[in-house]
Amino acid sequence: MSDDSIKVSSPSMADKKGLARTHTGPDNGVGEVNDITQLGYKPEMTRNRSMLTLLFQSLAIAAIPYGEGSPLMSAIYGGGQLSIFVGWIVVCLLDECIALSLGELASRYPTSAGPYYWTFQLSSPATRKVLSFINAWTWLIGNWTITLSVNFGFASLIAGAVGMFHPDYAMTNWELLLIFYGLCIATLIICALGNKFLPMVDTICAAFTAISIFIILVALASKADVGRHSASYALSHYDKSFSGYGNFTFFIGLLPAAYCFSALGMIASMAEECENPSVRVPKAIALCVPVGGIAGLFFVIPICVLLPDLAEIVEAPAAQALPFIFHKVMGSPGGGLGLTFLVLLITLFCSISITTAASRCTWAVARDHALPFAGTFSKVNDKLGVPLNAIALVTFIQLLLGLINLGSSSAFTAFVSVGVIALAISYAIPIILSLLQGRLEVNTANWKMGNAVGYAVNIIAVVWIAFELILFSMPGALPVTEVSMNYASVVLVGFLGLAGVFYAVYGRKVYQGPPESDAVE
Repeated sequence: MSDDSIKVSSPSMADKKGLARTHTGPDNGVGEVNDITQLGYKPEMTRNRSMLTLLFQSLAIAAIPYGEGSPLMSAIYGGGQLSIFVGWIVVCLLDECIALSLGELASRYPTSAGPYYWTFQLSSPATRKVLSFINAWTWLIGNWTITLSVNFGFASLIAGAVGMFHPDYAMTNWELLLIFYGLCIATLIICALGNKFLPMVDTICAAFTAISIFIILVALASKADVGRHSASYALSHYDKSFSGYGNFTFFIGLLPAAYCFSALGMIASMAEECENPSVRVPKAIALCVPVGGIAGLFFVIPICVLLPDLAEIVEAPAAQALPFIFHKVMGSPGGGLGLTFLVLLITLFCSISITTAASRCTWAVARDHALPFAGTFSKVNDKLGVPLNAIALVTFIQLLLGLINLGSSSAFTAFVSVGVIALAISYAIPIILSLLQGRLEVNTANWKMGNAVGYAVNIIAVVWIAFELILFSMPGALPVTEVSMNYASVVLVGFLGLAGVFYAVYGRKVYQGPPESDAVE
């Protein structure tokens, strides 16, 4: 039978839901899905992205100078150079196991619904509805809070830059909140009105990030106002006196690198905006870590070689280590601000790309009736070609949660931690289910690992995720104070509690799970 022949899916649970449909189109390999109708959905989004622009978007979301630089204070408390350099390499290797595991799942089921769709397909009929709902909300919470952490971190970097010129000026929480609000609104406008330009924006971001890393390397190395460390000191110095965790201190220093690549799976939500998503999406996910990891070495090594005294860094304005390091190494506020400005522009690109991905996740969850007012948030604006209401909801959630900072200066830590924890859980659930199934489904995907390698990679990914959950739930330093306390678990439980109330009162009546795939029989 030719590639252009009509394929009729065999009866499945999707037929009972009225979701299975006859479809046409090429099927160029076992498990290859190029038509979203094969997964039970109606095509609504414009397919204007390629594998490269998806990769560039994932790198924009990682935003290495920001992703590593904004939470860099954790690596300072975590021991300094050893945690920064060795931690970067270790985390990249472990995160690539997550990326490869997610890539297989994204290839088998290339839909914007992502992890909760995979969870539904891999679960037993008795548990799939509840499990997929739980993972839909965990995925949603992760998308919302990691996006929030980017914009809040953006505002904090601006505060740190101001502190370079006015060391005695302490920005109030209200002022920080207003900067944060301005950034959220600006991102909303760009994502709503500029959809057709966003692939180009991601491409520009990738080029600009590479150029910025090179400029930062050259500028820091040529100026070196605080001197240069020897190679052995720069790559292995370890001071565990700041965190209070003793020999566990090194692992606290893994947090910046882990945060940098924590959102690598969010690109799965863009699956319905590219052709041949069963190949292009997994390739983009899998390439993000090695490409970003190599680029990141050119960023972290100069910092390790030129790092000022750790005791000075922990006293940096606005608790932002990176602007302070730039200031000290460049020897002037102007030089420090110039490099910080490059990072701020990269963060703007990151904010746009991650808001775009989070809005697609929100739209997908609403489309499957797992969100209140699903009819409103699942609409795609015909004129703009984007889920405008979903973008607005992502922004509104950020504006609302930003108010927490008025009462607690630990808010940013909580936002970062909740985002990473929730995303990690949403990744782990389908990976574990796939393992329990003997990898039967992913072995039929168009893009996959060998079975033996796949088992090893999946298991490493699950173990690393479990360890990440512990790391991102711990206070930043001991003894625990109001400032160092990590409220991530409280925020996550609160979110999931609200989701549970919605499910008990209304959701269980309307949420039947996503449509079951009829793509491969």
